[in-house]
Amino acid sequence: MVSGSERNGNPLVAKLSRFAALSDEETGVLEALCANQERFSAGVNLADEGDPTRLGFVITRGLACRCRLLADGRRQILTFLIPGDFFDLHTFLFRSMDDSIITIATTRLATISRDKVIEVAARYPRIGAALWWSAMQEAAMLRERIVTLGRRNARGRVAYLLCELVWRQRAVGIGEDYAIRLPLTQLDIADTLGLTAVHVNRVLQAFRREGLITLIQRQLRLHDVGALQNLAGLTQDYLHLSGVSAETGRYLDRLERRETINRGRAAGTC
Repeated sequence: MVSGSERNGNPLVAKLSRFAALSDEETGVLEALCANQERFSAGVNLADEGDPTRLGFVITRGLACRCRLLADGRRQILTFLIPGDFFDLHTFLFRSMDDSIITIATTRLATISRDKVIEVAARYPRIGAALWWSAMQEAAMLRERIVTLGRRNARGRVAYLLCELVWRQRAVGIGEDYAIRLPLTQLDIADTLGLTAVHVNRVLQAFRREGLITLIQRQLRLHDVGALQNLAGLTQDYLHLSGVSAETGRYLDRLERRETINRGRAAGTC
């Protein structure tokens, strides 16, 4: 079994194993999903608001964002897609996109068809549950973003975003300790947090002076995670990284055994 605490070269495996331990077979299935990858430069629109829905994909390297562009040209970044994130797992349920997806850095992604996702989820209940967990985690992040924009001050907002990016990347084995590559401009951060780039600059400079962070040449290091958490008034609990409960784990084991038996019976009738 692959545990969530182990590093894995495949970020999708690393992310989903935070939910539950995966068997060698399940790991192989996920790795096969990511076999065919494409590379995109920074600033590429992978999908535009209003486009017909298309194939889903997994980010395997780099960084992208989901955003909405307003009529006056202003932009609201909704969330960031990091390696291991599955873009629009249920997108085929909609007629068209309601946001845009844009790469922020050089990005690699694996395209996955709707039929393949449904097949894998049905055949491997643990993977299906892990993908469901991933979608629920994204919803939890969006709820936390609403709290941030509605109730946190500028220092709390910036502290929240820096902590979240570090926590999420650490969870899939990216970065070292509390250090990550951060290819975001101050305008990117401003468009995420409802601030101006000037205000973001002031907050980041203050954090540097206070010894909370180092940010040099797009390399971010958090020196006092506890202080930043206190500023934001949150912990990483909302990301649900602690894994499945023992009861749910036993339930998934029963489903997995049942599906294995069914596959064996189906093979025997061929």
